[in-house]
Amino acid sequence: MSALYMILGTLVALGVLVTFHEFGHFWVARRCGVKVLRFSVGFGTPLLRWHDRQGTEFVVAAIPLGGYVKMLDEREGEVEPALLEQAFNRKTVYQRIAIVAAGPLANFILALVFFWMVAMLGSQQVRPVIGAVSPDSLAAAAGLQVGAEIVAIDGEPTTGWSAVNLQLVRRLGETGNLAVDVREPGSTQVSTRTVVLDGWLRGAEEPDPIGSLGIRPWRPSLPPVLAELDPEGPAQAAGLQVGDRLLSLDGQPMDEWQQLVDRVRELPGASVNLQVERQGQVREVTLRLAERGEGEQRSGYLGAGVAGVDWPAEMLREISYGPLEAVVEGASRTWTMSLLTLDSLKKMLFGELSVKNLSGPITIAKVAGASAESGFGDFLNFLAYLSISLGVLNLLPIPVLDGGHLLFYLVEWVRGRPLSERVQGWGMQIGISLVIGVMLLALVNDLGRL
Repeated sequence: MSALYMILGTLVALGVLVTFHEFGHFWVARRCGVKVLRFSVGFGTPLLRWHDRQGTEFVVAAIPLGGYVKMLDEREGEVEPALLEQAFNRKTVYQRIAIVAAGPLANFILALVFFWMVAMLGSQQVRPVIGAVSPDSLAAAAGLQVGAEIVAIDGEPTTGWSAVNLQLVRRLGETGNLAVDVREPGSTQVSTRTVVLDGWLRGAEEPDPIGSLGIRPWRPSLPPVLAELDPEGPAQAAGLQVGDRLLSLDGQPMDEWQQLVDRVRELPGASVNLQVERQGQVREVTLRLAERGEGEQRSGYLGAGVAGVDWPAEMLREISYGPLEAVVEGASRTWTMSLLTLDSLKKMLFGELSVKNLSGPITIAKVAGASAESGFGDFLNFLAYLSISLGVLNLLPIPVLDGGHLLFYLVEWVRGRPLSERVQGWGMQIGISLVIGVMLLALVNDLGRL
């Protein structure tokens, strides 16, 4: 079933985002009087094709990894004299800029619409109450305490842990002060704690912002009773069964599931002794933990899961907006995520953020499937994030991308004449090399995660 969600989620995501992006180019081109020869979603062998009254061919092709709008252009072939005024290259520089910019702009509009829908649907969020603070951590040094609720970070309100994580992600790789506003348990007063950052998580391959501060979110107590087993995991191989209660690991008592998780993660590949209670009888089990990750990211893996418990009502909050409020919320989230995407790209360029965080088609497919399986709201959120990424990436000033064409047209606007075809050709070659290089890097990262 997960594979089905992944396939359908990916096809829907790419189909919607690519179609809307190309429609932006198409719609503005038509308004500027440019003759559109073909509107294609996908590449390769056409699966469906039809024509409209103006002679535009619409195509749905076999490879759903992009699309294009082909316009009448003298640079790509001979144009009949009667159609010269409909050629793209004959339009003013302002019209060409509008046509090229319309694709990325369509992606930002689509993201706003998706965020608007999510805001109206509403969501249930867990209050960001601190459950534990690690000794000698950044959080401990700042005076953050167990039971305190994080109400804002750097002045931005935090309604749940996802908002906390988002604000922390914005500070990855940075040096400076992080302002954390908290409400202490039993108090209505809000106070500010200052966390001192020094190249925080600079270059980390899989950053964990909340955990790296030394904070663990509050969660209900979970007894270490096994509810599921990985068929290929160490726990199953050692004979552990659903319903077993884990009492201790290497003699250390385990009262809560999180204690077990933390200890297991610290022991990749280690041989451990478990004391297990099964049907009132205590027995000893020895097994070797598996490993996950590489280098400093290595962690132990038991291959077992625990049953969930109900959360107290006071730890949950419902967040929803009316139609007009949702527009403001959607616009705000679109702006915030666009800036975050640009900032992340800048940090990768300057080494503040590891390029290992760059994702390719495999990761996109996995996240598409997981979000689709999780629910309609989560899938809309994913589509909005992906639409913003597509819009931002296409605006980068790299020839072959929309941003590269915009750069050429802006130079033409300033100079009063276009760059020579020779210079534009060199730019295209450099742009193609850069795009292929980034795609290969993203694919290597995807394969590494597998």
